[in-house]
Amino acid sequence: MPIYAYQCSACGHEMEALQKMSDAPLTDCPVCHASTLAKTVTAAAFRLGGGGWYETDFKSGNKKNLASNDAPSAACGTGACPACK
Repeated sequence: MPIYAYQCSACGHEMEALQKMSDAPLTDCPVCHASTLAKTVTAAAFRLGGGGWYETDFKSGNKKNLASNDAPSAACGTGACPACK
């Protein structure tokens, strides 16, 4: 289940709630009891990084689809990011 962050626009109280994706959003602030609680945008709790672990880790032999070092990758297409080098 995802953890959602909420902030009350009336008193500024911030909180997190463990909810199912199908649950209705919380609206009542537990501090001031106003119906002004709203979800806030937060950063993801994980980050995918590296040179394509998802592409190479579970394949064997000539089934690996490794990107060539000559052309920019599909990550950004500019050749400037770490994924392109």
